[in-house]
Amino acid sequence: MTALAPTLQAFFTDRLARQKNASPHTIAAYRDTLRLLLAFAEQRTDTPPSRLGIEDLDAPLIAAFLNHLEHDRGNNARSRNARLAAVHSLFHFAALQHPEHAEVIQRVLAIPPKRFTRAVVSYLTNAEAEALLAAPDTNRWIGRRDHALLAVAIQTGLRVSELTGLRCQDIQLGRGAHLRCTGKGRKDRCTPLTSHTVTILREWVRERGGQPADALFPTSRGRPLSRDAVALLTTRHAATAGQSCPSLQAKTITPHMLRHYVDGRVMCLEAASPLVAEPRVLVPAT
Repeated sequence: MTALAPTLQAFFTDRLARQKNASPHTIAAYRDTLRLLLAFAEQRTDTPPSRLGIEDLDAPLIAAFLNHLEHDRGNNARSRNARLAAVHSLFHFAALQHPEHAEVIQRVLAIPPKRFTRAVVSYLTNAEAEALLAAPDTNRWIGRRDHALLAVAIQTGLRVSELTGLRCQDIQLGRGAHLRCTGKGRKDRCTPLTSHTVTILREWVRERGGQPADALFPTSRGRPLSRDAVALLTTRHAATAGQSCPSLQAKTITPHMLRHYVDGRVMCLEAASPLVAEPRVLVPAT
């Protein structure tokens, strides 16, 4: 058995799961990257993964793998760099375990990420946000759910995973109204809520019912919404809002875009005035 197999196993079970306490999403992303790498190496060297060694995954092979991702699999520069970060993480770990392969490892670690042009960050104006909030049909249960979800998304700047992970017990609608969630990196976040958002959520929670541990924004069958479902409802309501607010038609509205500042600042959903009481203190999302 080569040194690669036990190194891979220790990387996932010891380094990621135990030492770094990585999230399941991170572990899955690294797993998929290294699965692609092993398949590419097998095709390139005609050696099955069980017989591949660390020395087989040298810098020229890794560079060829990155080119394969871009040209054959259609990955953009961001995805390519994310794959490279996973490879670098593995080789940083391998450097401590197998110093006899230091030269190969250092050459791989020297591969730089690819530069790319960053797109201009778009955002919603006050009028666009108001049109989007008015788009759901509040005569229907699903419309009232979507209205509450969009109000929370625009006012708090939560990520999609944070929105879909909210439970009924995560919101406090009394004095000092706020919501709590576990964000990226499993960091706890506490975000104040405006009185307008509180009113929307109070009505929604009363109608939604359920237990404290139930999803705050469920499907019609009571399950938590998926990321794709949130993206779909955002796109659908943006198309509706575009009929009354033409400027929305020139923008691609995504759940991530709702995280950006409105008119360069946090928006209060009451008379479109700036939030006075402790807003979410965030830099524009990237």
